[in-house]
Amino acid sequence: MKLLMLSDTHVPKRARALPPQVLAAVDAAEVVIHAGDWVDEATLDLLEERSRRLIGVWGNNDGPSLRRRLPEVARAELGSLRFAVVHETGPAAGREQRCERDFPDTDVLVFGHSHIPWDTVSPGGLRLLNPGSPTDRRRQPVCTYLTAEVADGRVGAVRLVALPPR
Repeated sequence: MKLLMLSDTHVPKRARALPPQVLAAVDAAEVVIHAGDWVDEATLDLLEERSRRLIGVWGNNDGPSLRRRLPEVARAELGSLRFAVVHETGPAAGREQRCERDFPDTDVLVFGHSHIPWDTVSPGGLRLLNPGSPTDRRRQPVCTYLTAEVADGRVGAVRLVALPPR
């Protein structure tokens, strides 16, 4: 199962639209996961239309209309793995232990908010993934997103994709 993970798209505040490379990745993915801060409903509508399956949550920059359409935390079983998606997980210090405590029945947690790519495993085996942002690099060298494959009950081939400068 091919996954695409996005977060912090901030359209139209940080970019007018999603980059073409991201849209191509949406078309190629079997599941698209968005960890919040969409900012506009048009991006949600676009991903709902183009994705085979979309799992998304709202973020701190998402207003009432997006919060009505999306949960704060989403959960899904993908390839026998238990995924959870949330926007914020708090500070980096202690993140693995905190998330392990807050998401005890989860194998993979996808989160956003920081715009900083993250890929770690907690002491108890929880995989934490943050795709960064495809539109707002903040203090990062480039804009990013993640792809991964789920097979045989494992997450494999996690790839941080750097977008060319705009």
